[in-house]
Amino acid sequence: MNATRIMLVEDEPSVGEVVSLYLGKAGYDVISIRDGQTALDELEKQLPHLVVLDLMLPHVDGREILAWLRQRSAVPVIVLTALRDESDRIDGLEMGADDYITKPFSPQELVSRVRAVLRRGGGAAAPGQENDTSQTLVYENLQINPVMRLVVAQSREIDLTAKEFDLLLLLARNPKKVFSRSQLLEQVWGLSEYIDPGTVTVHMRRLREKIEVDPSNPRHIETVWGVGYRFEP
Repeated sequence: MNATRIMLVEDEPSVGEVVSLYLGKAGYDVISIRDGQTALDELEKQLPHLVVLDLMLPHVDGREILAWLRQRSAVPVIVLTALRDESDRIDGLEMGADDYITKPFSPQELVSRVRAVLRRGGGAAAPGQENDTSQTLVYENLQINPVMRLVVAQSREIDLTAKEFDLLLLLARNPKKVFSRSQLLEQVWGLSEYIDPGTVTVHMRRLREKIEVDPSNPRHIETVWGVGYRFEP
């Protein structure tokens, strides 16, 4: 069976990359487009199963694309925009949008909205994702998905080892709580006997190098001198 095909029309590269990443991880086939005219050209060639559409686009406005679609098809459309005024939301829905999400938003919420719209329209859910009720942790420029074991920082997917991910997830699920090195060893490694605390130190250094903008001045993973570490949300 062919994968559900989603067209993402979004001119902000960072937003487009994160949304494409999450939709792809959820099992969808994503075509990402950054301007309205290219979107219309692609839609004329082949209609996707669903369109995620920014309203403010170069060349051709998102409202024109939505109107074009509604004149020709019943393809579901989720409007994605920075416009927050209620009248803008009502306009989008009255023009035929199936759902409306304002920026900033949780990527996992968007994936959930996509699934819901496809279910309402009789579209296929992503394979193996029907019972996925995970909640992505979102902290500024950092997103952590526990089920997919996916970390996105500064709009790019971060390649973490299993222990690095487990450390980050434990800290992020307990923001501002201070963990000693021995507590981290026990909860992440499952070791109650004495193990060199330097193991934790090395993993924390590597984790900072991967997710922090400035590892020497970390934003999220803080050292509490003489005690251990904590996560600053």
